[in-house]
Amino acid sequence: MKGLAFLTAFLWCSSAAQDGPIRAFVVPHSHMDVGWVYTVQESMHAYAANVYSSVTEELSRDARRRFIAVEQEFFRLWWETAATDTHQRQVRQLVKEGRLEFVLGGQVMHDEAVTDLDDQILQLTEGHGFLYETFGVRPRFSWHVDPFGASATTPVLFALAGFHAHLISRVDYDLKDSLQRDKRLQFVWRGSPSLRDQQQEIFTHVMDQFSYCSPSHLAFSNSSGFYWNGVVVFPDPPADGVYPNMSLPVTEATVQAYAQTMVDNIKLRGAWFRTDHVLWPWGCDKQFYNASVQFSNMDPLMDYINHHSQELGVTVQYATLREYFHAVHQSGLSWDVRGNEDFLPYSTEPNQAWTGFYASRNVLKGLARGASSLLRAAEALFVRYRVSLPDGPVANDWALARLRALRWAVSEVQHHDGITGTEAPRVEQMYQQHLHQAARGVEEVVAALLPLLTSGLPEANLRPDAGSPQATEQHVIVYNPLAWNITTVVNVTVTFPMATVFDDEGRPVAAQIQRSAQPALTYDLFVVVTLGGLQHRKYLLRLSRTPCGPGSSCGATYAPAGVRFEARGPGPAQETGRRLLPVLNDCHTLMFDQDTNLLHSITDRLGNRTVLVSQEFWEYRANGDVGAGPISDNYVFTAVAPAVRAHRAVRMEILPGRVVTEVRQTFYREEGDADAAFSITTRVPASFGGGPPCGVLEQRYSLGPLELNTEVVLRTATALRTNRTLVTDGNGYQMMRREHRDFPNNTVARNFYPMVRAAYIEDDRSRLVLLSERAHGVSSQASGQLEVMLHRRLWNNLPWNRDYNLTLNDSSLVQPVLWLALSSLAASPRLHQRGAVELQNRPLVVAIDQPREPRSGRGEASGGGVPVRPVVLPPNLHLLSLSIPGWNYSSQHACHLLHLDSGPGLRPQPDYERVLMRIMHLFEEGEDPEFSKPVSVDLKEVLLGVGEVRAVEERSLTGTWDVQELDRWTWNTHPGSGGSGRGGGHTLDQGFNVTIAPKEIRTFFVHFRTSGL
Repeated sequence: MKGLAFLTAFLWCSSAAQDGPIRAFVVPHSHMDVGWVYTVQESMHAYAANVYSSVTEELSRDARRRFIAVEQEFFRLWWETAATDTHQRQVRQLVKEGRLEFVLGGQVMHDEAVTDLDDQILQLTEGHGFLYETFGVRPRFSWHVDPFGASATTPVLFALAGFHAHLISRVDYDLKDSLQRDKRLQFVWRGSPSLRDQQQEIFTHVMDQFSYCSPSHLAFSNSSGFYWNGVVVFPDPPADGVYPNMSLPVTEATVQAYAQTMVDNIKLRGAWFRTDHVLWPWGCDKQFYNASVQFSNMDPLMDYINHHSQELGVTVQYATLREYFHAVHQSGLSWDVRGNEDFLPYSTEPNQAWTGFYASRNVLKGLARGASSLLRAAEALFVRYRVSLPDGPVANDWALARLRALRWAVSEVQHHDGITGTEAPRVEQMYQQHLHQAARGVEEVVAALLPLLTSGLPEANLRPDAGSPQATEQHVIVYNPLAWNITTVVNVTVTFPMATVFDDEGRPVAAQIQRSAQPALTYDLFVVVTLGGLQHRKYLLRLSRTPCGPGSSCGATYAPAGVRFEARGPGPAQETGRRLLPVLNDCHTLMFDQDTNLLHSITDRLGNRTVLVSQEFWEYRANGDVGAGPISDNYVFTAVAPAVRAHRAVRMEILPGRVVTEVRQTFYREEGDADAAFSITTRVPASFGGGPPCGVLEQRYSLGPLELNTEVVLRTATALRTNRTLVTDGNGYQMMRREHRDFPNNTVARNFYPMVRAAYIEDDRSRLVLLSERAHGVSSQASGQLEVMLHRRLWNNLPWNRDYNLTLNDSSLVQPVLWLALSSLAASPRLHQRGAVELQNRPLVVAIDQPREPRSGRGEASGGGVPVRPVVLPPNLHLLSLSIPGWNYSSQHACHLLHLDSGPGLRPQPDYERVLMRIMHLFEEGEDPEFSKPVSVDLKEVLLGVGEVRAVEERSLTGTWDVQELDRWTWNTHPGSGGSGRGGGHTLDQGFNVTIAPKEIRTFFVHFRTSGL
């Protein structure tokens, strides 16, 4: 710190604040990762429970003290399992006084790069619901200090949740330097180009280079700096309360040195901001587990500084974020506006681009998104059950407990060291265990509810050969979780080589059966299904051990005959393109080269254009020796050399079908290898009258185990002239344009971006789109090219990585799915906006019994059943959520506070009558001539398929505010500094009509008239 003396003096003298002493707001906090290198259970035992116990006790002893609580998972675990009655009474009082402030309020501090919009909202809603039910408080400020980069979607969501201000920290190192130098670390952010300014804008504070920690290296003390409680110990806290590296206490001998260090740091930080108010975070990772020693040292230090404030030029006070941001708001300054730009990717130095985590732990990323999709489908089913069968046989408490367990697990893994794949292996195992266990519970709920909701449907008619001794029966229910009518193809895995399918009216259903691509004794049964929005249908599978002849039909089921092609190497360019084999439907023609067994071109038949397209696996080979140069790890991707082709031979098999045609390509590292290293299975759907859309091609990939220190990408190379520009989605909410940038170092890695749901490249006529069901890293390293990083396996000898097992030696097999489409620029928005949602919310197929012999004495059913009325929204609106949260609080804030003041008592019983519904407009302004228009819907009419609506109230994003009462701070902005420009407000009239504008997310509480009432 001595070396900064001259710089500090210079910056302080040049500061804009000269009217009086700097006012430092000391914000005590503890950064507690919900995972990372220790499991949640280990962290609770070692320190997290002690944080809240000791902080509660210490704040109660001195009215000056403050603390901010962030991650609700730890707080809720403490509150429900460790807090004493005295602690709970103290917390309620501290919250009421505003001295213990809940900021952010989500279950976790979610990652911003690879998380999906649905899951960000879920984890925020779970935390906010608990806080409002329990304390009657609603967080107004974010504390997003550790996610690895900042998305433009997050500030929009936080504004819709009612936040006054947003706080971030990790932005690119060179950008942060310039923001500090120019005093532009604070601005008003308008993350959406379509939403109204007042609806979405939020004041944003970027933490300076010291981030969320106070100085830890003091020449006169030790490496713990202002952390007098030292460094936490795992697995057990020391019995004597003495921790390693406890800093020297504040005494008469040390107070002056501590004060000068703190003042110097405050002045240095103050020179980077426009007001004389300085946010000084006091805390860091795993701090305040002994709040007594912390405050007993900081109290006299702050008293000393304030006593000498005239000579030191600084005053200090304990503060919450509300107190700090209120002071900044009261300054009356005008601020720059940042528009639809994010802070991705993130680098900490020239050779440390934090773009590797976009693809780390691919299996976990897929599991988390799959669990999220299951949860949303089950939530809507539970709503229908509660409304139609309020006294049904499935216990409400049983079902809600299982739904809440999966909400918790899906929320937990959104942590910025969770779904990112940057955690230790045993922590990944914790996330997976929680997801698997909770998903099994929700599958039980679905299996219990669907037959009850299907009970009015008759058994399927049987064909005349129903009594065949070889026949085996199984029933499945297919449920459409979308509020759109769909015709699509579902895949049912069976162990029989032949199956015929009948719907709930006994009619045969078009199907196709073939052996599975994976080396298992199973078969893929593709079934064409037509379902209304939120509808389900029951199907009878008639299974047989006698296969249908290859290339022939048995009833309405077709069994394709495969054609295999011998292994081929890449070959010289001049020898390719001579023997092309077409695979086509009404939308696309794919040409495969028989000399390479690779894709050669795609024709957009609707747009009448053919584009050369090839797909291959390439790999970046990583350095694992820190002494030899930059490394890659679970966070960082460093391309030490250009990517190389990862295969030398390709085999191909084509199964021409009547429901789908499947092209199976297997890639071998060496020509003589017996086992494939990678595979692509491309499914080209047939075209049916009024049937499934043929505009997307499904591709399933298989990779792993990889060779050590390799990072594998799928390279899709086209003849499109794109100038290395691509467009990627921001958390599934909006699309972000990414122009290729050149850097002195690490250009390849710094041009990778997160792809959560979609990415595309385009020229002046056509657009090539990839849609994803899990997050990946994506880049365009050459014109017309898309690289998707699918899998990584790394090891390095960096001591820190080895000590915490963070080297990402991931030997798993991964099997992600992408949808591929080539279309005109005019047709693409409808395809990719709706397609991304359809991929994320594919129909749920539930077997309701085991294969068995036909029951005797069955005849033809007397008639068809009447399926439930569909719930159908216009094609540009998406039903984002339909659930019963269960939180029990009055919609009237004053009434809820009166209830809490009357005595908290026991936790209230769940509220099963209140339904939370969110509707999102999928399109941006001007994106599509028709679908980008505002659209009006009658909610009562739309929801008739669920039940009779008796009341609707519009709420904030997480449901805790009546939108008519939500009043957010307005911030002055410089004239002409940007903005999205739409004006006006939105209202819900008495006729239940609502008009939803582009990119709006509208949240409602819906009250149904339940059966029998």
